[in-house]
Amino acid sequence: MLASLVSASAPAPPMDVRPHITVFKDPACGCCKSWVEHLRKHGFDVAVRDTSDVTGAKRTGRVPEQLHSCHTAFVNGYVVEGHVPAADIQRLLRDKPKIAGIAVAGMPVGSPGMEMGGRADKYDVIAFGRDGTTRVFARH
Repeated sequence: MLASLVSASAPAPPMDVRPHITVFKDPACGCCKSWVEHLRKHGFDVAVRDTSDVTGAKRTGRVPEQLHSCHTAFVNGYVVEGHVPAADIQRLLRDKPKIAGIAVAGMPVGSPGMEMGGRADKYDVIAFGRDGTTRVFARH
């Protein structure tokens, strides 16, 4: 009875719910702020957690050390490390692969948040598993 009352009075969820992503970053990091703006421009609902020690988020997400970057994010059970393009995160959420997350190691020039005019380095987005295995998820 209660379930039928709740479902009858509750509004239907919107069909285009914006993905919620929580970003752990240093409060003074400008490129992290730019990456957050990149996500917002591409439809993400972003919560920012400023911290001077982002390594705790990396440990929680079990990000392999060789993939570390300046910020760590969590979205729908996945970890997103570094300057990953929004389109790759959207693909991750759409395809739902059996991985722990995706990462862009370091801070490649031309990646979201690291724009420097027309200059752009080639870089890979790496998928990683909870067991530490890695593979290329996307190439840019």
